[in-house]
Amino acid sequence: MSVVGIDTGFELGTASSGVDEISRRLEAMPASGYVWRLVILLSLGGCFEIYDLFLTGYIAPGLSRSGLLSKTTQAFFGFSGIGAFVAATFAGLFVGTFFLGFLADRFGRRAIFTSALLGYTAASVIMACQTTSEGLLFWRFLAGIGIGVEVITIDAYITELVPSRMRGRAFAVNQSIMFVAVPVVAFLAWWLVPLTPYGIDGWRWVVLIGAAASMIIWVVRLCVPESPLWLARHGRPEDAFRILATLEAAAGGKGSPRPLMPPARPAPPAANISFADLFRPPYLPLVLLFMVFNLCQAFGFYGFANWVPTLLVEKGVTVTKSLQYSFIVAFAYPIAPLLAASFADRFERRWIIAAACAAIIVFGMAFAQLTTPALLISCGVMLTACNTTMSYAYHAYQTEVFPTQVRARASGLVYSMSRLSAMFSGFIVAYMLKEAGVTGVFGLITAAMLIVVIAMALFGPNVRGRPLDA
Repeated sequence: MSVVGIDTGFELGTASSGVDEISRRLEAMPASGYVWRLVILLSLGGCFEIYDLFLTGYIAPGLSRSGLLSKTTQAFFGFSGIGAFVAATFAGLFVGTFFLGFLADRFGRRAIFTSALLGYTAASVIMACQTTSEGLLFWRFLAGIGIGVEVITIDAYITELVPSRMRGRAFAVNQSIMFVAVPVVAFLAWWLVPLTPYGIDGWRWVVLIGAAASMIIWVVRLCVPESPLWLARHGRPEDAFRILATLEAAAGGKGSPRPLMPPARPAPPAANISFADLFRPPYLPLVLLFMVFNLCQAFGFYGFANWVPTLLVEKGVTVTKSLQYSFIVAFAYPIAPLLAASFADRFERRWIIAAACAAIIVFGMAFAQLTTPALLISCGVMLTACNTTMSYAYHAYQTEVFPTQVRARASGLVYSMSRLSAMFSGFIVAYMLKEAGVTGVFGLITAAMLIVVIAMALFGPNVRGRPLDA
């Protein structure tokens, strides 16, 4: 059973012949070193999204120790605790994905890829200089907006540059490279958070190092072309075919800069699809499915990822040891997607997601009951591996089901639900941790993952081997 018997993401009556041909030629293009280099370069830009997201949890003990924020609060929506810091992060991500996802559809993948990260960099530098909880949360919110726009743009970018038969592997590699940032930020937090180098709190150094490194994006931008599908959709077919020819030539083809065949009949102009149209057929079933999915999956991913050091401290591990254990667990983030690449394109995305979520339930409940360091670390590694497997699969899935003209906007809309969910999860996890301990936290995660498994198994559309906009 599938919500998509109508091939919503793959057939548009308004698609032009030029877009159709570009889609066919991209789909027929063999893998090449050039395409893989583009995936790697885009993934390097995404490293800073992951760095920013994960420093939320890793610098939490430092924020608490410095007196800026407390570990828990008396009130559910307390704005003086770590939960508020997590919420500010995801509130910004929600605004970036829900309200600003259209920017990449309107102005192009390349331009927004660059400018969004610059906005994040500026906000992060200012955040690192704050001395009040209010200032900290405000600038954290603004940094989240930049990262929210960035991640949607990268997903659409990769989807439009890679043929469907290797898209799963491309996203697995993408996630692996991006997740290299996790052990980096974990190590920096383990090293710096307990210290005050040059009289400056260690958590501030962790934030500033990430912001400074993000300037590498200017180098990356020079090497990445615009999406041919986006160019064709926006009345620039000559530019689109020129870039397509470069891609084909790099893959060993002749690389024709113009259409190989004249169109058999005139195609109607592309319709202007508004934001409101996403809530009408034929898009509505897909939008609803992925909204529910994203609302729930965020509890499994961020309920663990953003709280690892704090959960370990709650189980009786010291702050220093908790950061050390978290650093060890963090190595699973870049390694697991590479292992998952071996089956990334062999199975439908929905079954990979459902299986990963089922495993999250098993290892999550085990983590809640164990106390031995070696077993805690082992369960943490397996939880992380399952989370990253789910992550690469759905980042590919929720972009390839929508057509090019609304891809960033539609995927931003549904992805914003995970940001909204993660925003409230900061308060909910903090409350559950206070009232029911670590076991209560993982009970919450289990319920969310069960909903994901059922939704994907019953309603997830099949996408293997289907070209974009064809």
